[in-house]
Amino acid sequence: MRVDLFDFDLPQERIALRPVRPRDAARMLVVRGSEAPFEDRGVLDLPDLLEPCDVLVFNDTRVIPAQLEGRRAGGEAKIGATLHKRIDLRRWQAFIRNAKRVKEGDQLVFGGGVTAIAERRHGDGSMTLMFEGDEPVEILLDRAGTMPLPPYIAQKRGVDEQDQADYQTMFAREDGAVAAPTASLHFTDRLVEALDARGVKRETLTLHVGAGTFLPVKADDTNDHQMHAEFGRIDVATASRINAARAAGGRVIAVGTTSLRLLESAAEADGTLREFAADTDIFITPGYQFRVVDGLMTNFHLPKSTLVMLVSALMGRERMLDAYVHAIAQGYRFYSYGDSSLLLP
Repeated sequence: MRVDLFDFDLPQERIALRPVRPRDAARMLVVRGSEAPFEDRGVLDLPDLLEPCDVLVFNDTRVIPAQLEGRRAGGEAKIGATLHKRIDLRRWQAFIRNAKRVKEGDQLVFGGGVTAIAERRHGDGSMTLMFEGDEPVEILLDRAGTMPLPPYIAQKRGVDEQDQADYQTMFAREDGAVAAPTASLHFTDRLVEALDARGVKRETLTLHVGAGTFLPVKADDTNDHQMHAEFGRIDVATASRINAARAAGGRVIAVGTTSLRLLESAAEADGTLREFAADTDIFITPGYQFRVVDGLMTNFHLPKSTLVMLVSALMGRERMLDAYVHAIAQGYRFYSYGDSSLLLP
């Protein structure tokens, strides 16, 4: 499909630069089927919109301080690195700013005495960085890195200490993401307690979101776009409980596109979920037949992005573009720190 079919006009003032407080005070647009009226609700209404047999599936990845600023050793040129995907204990694949100034074998010097060797350049322009020294890379990043906020936020106001808390979900447990699973940012203890009281089940999986989620689609046709691979894991027990919930008539509601992509990556043709521990580069566009997921809670996404294509696959392209027009007209806040939507085909 043509990528420009997923374009829409978004006023800059609709882009949220800070989350609402408390987190669960965000608005939520409910989109049902193909013809039902749009419902302007709030995130706190979620328990009333779900049934006791439904199961919400969260991503428990934790954002690491993956944004590094420094220079090439022996030079003055400023170099930026955004870690994208872990390769092994000391190596990460990273997108490099000012990459033309970096050659394979160069040493890069970051803050806090942290150094890395640019080992190999990849076809997509990223590089493998090998961090020097004996300290775990996680410690080095805590010393030298900053929270990798999306460019549409960082370029407008920068990154500050408050983002250390704001850009992390209450479910964050497993280090490895360089972008937050932002649909989960709306959840609080009181919302979880209300969901539990309603009888809604909760499950977690892990998909380490990579920096590729911020990259624009440069191809003119969706068939020519290649997703960056991200590592995901669903254990046997979690898969079994989700399968049991579906067999009992419950709906599987993914909280965030990352949860949805991993669930569909681990789904068998008959709709059962299997154990999964591997990379996934699944690219969901209109025409995709969903096997496990029955609904999605997600924020509002960038024009012409792979995530707009994903929600269009779930609800229909025209339906989602109409929903976005409604959201803009009604003053919903967009993107990572913005409001939410509940999509129920």
